[in-house]
Amino acid sequence: MSLQASINKMFKQTLSVSLILCASMYTFSATAENAKPVSPAQPVVIEPEVIVTEHKARINDQKISYQAIAGETILEDSKGLPLASIYSISYLRDDVKDISQRPVTFVFNGGPGSASLWLHMGLFGPKRVVVPGDATDDGAARYTMVENEYSMLDESDLVFIDPVGTGFSRALGENKGEDFWGVTEDAKSIAEFVRRWLIEHGRWNSPKYLAGESYGTTRAAALVDELQGGWTDISINGVMLISSILDFSHARYQPGNNQPYIGFLPTMAATAFYHDKVSAADKAMGLEAFIEASRQFAIKDYALALLQGNRLDTNTYNATRQQLARFTGLTENYLDRVNLRVSASRYSKQLLRGEDLTVGRLDSRYTGIDYDSGGERTDADPSAYGIDGAYTAAIHDYVYKDLGVKMTRPFNVLSYEVNSGWNWNVSGKKMHFVNVAPMLGRAQRENKDLRILVANGYFDFATPFFATENTFADNGIDNDRVSMHYYAAGHMMYVEPDSLAQLAKDIRQFYHPKAK
Repeated sequence: MSLQASINKMFKQTLSVSLILCASMYTFSATAENAKPVSPAQPVVIEPEVIVTEHKARINDQKISYQAIAGETILEDSKGLPLASIYSISYLRDDVKDISQRPVTFVFNGGPGSASLWLHMGLFGPKRVVVPGDATDDGAARYTMVENEYSMLDESDLVFIDPVGTGFSRALGENKGEDFWGVTEDAKSIAEFVRRWLIEHGRWNSPKYLAGESYGTTRAAALVDELQGGWTDISINGVMLISSILDFSHARYQPGNNQPYIGFLPTMAATAFYHDKVSAADKAMGLEAFIEASRQFAIKDYALALLQGNRLDTNTYNATRQQLARFTGLTENYLDRVNLRVSASRYSKQLLRGEDLTVGRLDSRYTGIDYDSGGERTDADPSAYGIDGAYTAAIHDYVYKDLGVKMTRPFNVLSYEVNSGWNWNVSGKKMHFVNVAPMLGRAQRENKDLRILVANGYFDFATPFFATENTFADNGIDNDRVSMHYYAAGHMMYVEPDSLAQLAKDIRQFYHPKAK
């Protein structure tokens, strides 16, 4: 079926298509900037922008020819009226003999409110931007873009999705962005996009994977539940959770909730180790052994001490405080003042206060300088402003130059409007902490082939690895079908060269399940 015929079938309406061939690029239709009423009795006709380009690349020592499709998918209601425009970029390998055997991976980032540029330009896509791997700032342009030898395009076709309110995606007509901003609302709209994509490209029987980062892992779990629920079942072969957060009780500091103090402690230990705030004897243990010792303390003595609260006897309190100082690199005096409870935000300011430095949230290897060193919180995250200039420039340069996108409306890298407007209520019940992990457990019980890959950064204060381990120890998840991996970097572990190479290797292996 031709691309025009596929689009016609997808939207069930006749689109005005103008096909212009220029070198290896051809573009059709106009943007969906304006909706044109056909008549009061007929649905609104939307003409989406879709641009197709042909490319070649060398990936994983293979010469690969592929097609890039950058464009809008118009979601419609039951009456055929437009709801939203979801922008995506798909990469389809050309030299595939049996397309039904070819996996397709749907990729998205998190926020909520982030476009998919981070995984696109840092790990999965055919091009990637290079940032300093030693946790130093990316500075200003000109940034380096290279052919991504670690791209997954040799293993799978790739579809990068920007949810409503991110990238070029938006609500249409009288619909509002808030209609799509929520745990459930978001999962439903992305599930509909996936369904439409599979129909358009004839890939219903292909192996299907989801890859999400940060809140994108929350989305992945909710999306699996949406796709596999009911009789119109889109079963998923694998889910890749990069810097995972599924149970938000592990990340929400509030009185009476001790989970974060336990889950974040091993990340504090890794950070103290990296910045040489541990003893010589502990340094000699090596990073992983020191982290393991902190795990055991966190889940046993420390957890028990927090649970006892003011029932803790003096000797046990003092012993706990001493060990907490050992693993955090903070003074016992400070730990006394915070009642043995150090939040991640306080820690980022406190660890290197004596050197007038802060440590990063996304990646605690990074250090920053605040306006003053006496405050309670950091001014900004040095590991965020340490990479965002390069990634923002890269995605804009790439979509306009390499892909020939003509879109003129702003590209939202990370929308605070989406983030602040997010609906965290699930199933109509008000919940203090969202927990989508049981959805993965259920999905595994109802799909014997569903496997999960989890990628963790040791220096990640946004989604700490021990909190993830605690989540996977519960919630009905079959850990025999979970592969857990660790990297000596942070939230975006792929910014560090060795971690990037190992992560790419781990993901490639994930595409090849053991024989049944």
